[in-house]
Amino acid sequence: MSSVMSPCKGCREEYRTTEEQIDRILQHPMFKADSELCVPDSVYVQRLERCSACAKLSYGTTCMICGCFVRVAAKYRNRACPKPGDSRWGKFE
Repeated sequence: MSSVMSPCKGCREEYRTTEEQIDRILQHPMFKADSELCVPDSVYVQRLERCSACAKLSYGTTCMICGCFVRVAAKYRNRACPKPGDSRWGKFE
């Protein structure tokens, strides 16, 4: 067990998720571009760009505020950036 503290909310180094694991999640049919649950690809790309510039992005995958996998959360229409007072993107109507 690692004694080094991770900046990720509630996570330790041994629980880090790889890009390949997130890719597998995003292969699920519910994340297809025509899904009613997901934003259009252009909105998705904008959200990821905004998150990538945020100091609260940990390991390039995880939001340190809410603990979500950013590449997954940014797909959902009904999600918004959780950063209090400085939300980088809102729900998609």
